[in-house]
Amino acid sequence: MVMKVWKVVGLAGIVGVAATGVVIARGERKRKAYTPEEVRDRLKTRVKEAANA
Repeated sequence: MVMKVWKVVGLAGIVGVAATGVVIARGERKRKAYTPEEVRDRLKTRVKEAANA
């Protein structure tokens, strides 16, 4: 019985790591989709917002 619990916990951990990898990969693809001009504009906007805060 105890061994089954550890197997389930281990499997849940592996699934969690895989899900985290998927989320990171999606975010990376989204970031790489920006053109250099879009990145520059977004950074300028963030700097202005930070300066006003």
